[in-house]
Amino acid sequence: MTRLVTRYRVQNRTLVVDLGRLCPVLSSAPLGGGLVRARYILNHQVQANPIGAPIRDRRRRWPDPSRSLSLIARRVQADCRSVGMMTAVPLAQLVTLREEAGGLWVEGFFTVGVTNAVRAGEPTAHEDRVPVRAGTINLVLVTNARLTSSALVGAVQVATEGKTAALLAAKVPSWTGRSGATGTGTDTVVVACGAGPAGPSLRYSGTHTRIGAMIGRLVSRGVAEGLRRSRRWKNRKQ
Repeated sequence: MTRLVTRYRVQNRTLVVDLGRLCPVLSSAPLGGGLVRARYILNHQVQANPIGAPIRDRRRRWPDPSRSLSLIARRVQADCRSVGMMTAVPLAQLVTLREEAGGLWVEGFFTVGVTNAVRAGEPTAHEDRVPVRAGTINLVLVTNARLTSSALVGAVQVATEGKTAALLAAKVPSWTGRSGATGTGTDTVVVACGAGPAGPSLRYSGTHTRIGAMIGRLVSRGVAEGLRRSRRWKNRKQ
């Protein structure tokens, strides 16, 4: 297991990443999404609900993810400005990785499931299908760099490119059967900066920068390893 600076624990089927203090966080998470300051990042494991499963009761209301995650945050004593997401991937498959160079570091937490894989631009699932909570790729990146808002956006962009590159290299198909999945329908990306001892202040984070290259490598490795763990887990279940 990679030794990380970032503190984390798994409690009540929830990965709790503790940044130690309020830090800038940019994400697409259902709880605390957007650009916020947060101390905790949560990835909560839920029961799998495979894509294509019929809704038996059309009047049934699915729980609001943000409300559910707020309750979960309180249960794990992490309700101080948390960012939270959900996954059906067992947390036993969690991948943790680290890159460091010249006083700059990036650490990553990855849960990878692709039963909900999709190629960007494909039609959405039919309304009587349930893609929610199926296989999801959740990426959490933490860095000691102090990033501008635009650099945070750039980090999310590079992380997404790294994820897609790993899926294409592994020839992961879309759930529709088409080749070349670029992600899943429920992916979440979280980038937190300014963690740990003060790192460098950076205005840019694209693929031509050192931190961009680190993020690209880290995410590609994390997704590839997550795919391997997912396949091993599936083989054990069969």
